[in-house]
Amino acid sequence: MNMEAAGKRVHVIQGEYKVFNDPNIVLSTILGSCVAACMRDPVAGVGGMNHFLLPGSATSPMSGGDATRYGVHLMELLINGLLKQGARRDRLEAKIFGGAKTIARFSNVGEQNAAFARQFLLDEGIRIVGESTGGEHGRKLEYWPSSGRARQYALTGVETQRTVQLEERPIVAPKPAESSIEFF
Repeated sequence: MNMEAAGKRVHVIQGEYKVFNDPNIVLSTILGSCVAACMRDPVAGVGGMNHFLLPGSATSPMSGGDATRYGVHLMELLINGLLKQGARRDRLEAKIFGGAKTIARFSNVGEQNAAFARQFLLDEGIRIVGESTGGEHGRKLEYWPSSGRARQYALTGVETQRTVQLEERPIVAPKPAESSIEFF
């Protein structure tokens, strides 16, 4: 039996990143115009995935103040997470997925996300070993962080629309607890 077929599935949702060095873990996510960057250090056997909605940059104002939506924040978190698990920056390799043009009114945010991820990796000197971006349909992605194997499935139009609705949902900040203290 193929060990990669079996294994523990860990879902990565928008605004998250996950890092593992366990060969039995498979990371999965659903992407519309969002992009997931999958990175690993093949020598250390550690890898991970992030999932971001907007490209963002260090200079762009974070409208809404939620850094987890932005690629620049999640790319840095993923790289730092890999380094903490024993990866070396000079050995990192990456694969990029997503960035579909799912709705005309959503402009080309998917294309911008993919372009951002490519440029970020280029600037950081991280080799891109695979990419599947663009198109008009969302995708379901599976990534084995230890081996670097990736598999994707195209979503139907209906599944893509459902994914887009999730991506468009505003991220609501948690309300402060009733016992919070106000400082004047």
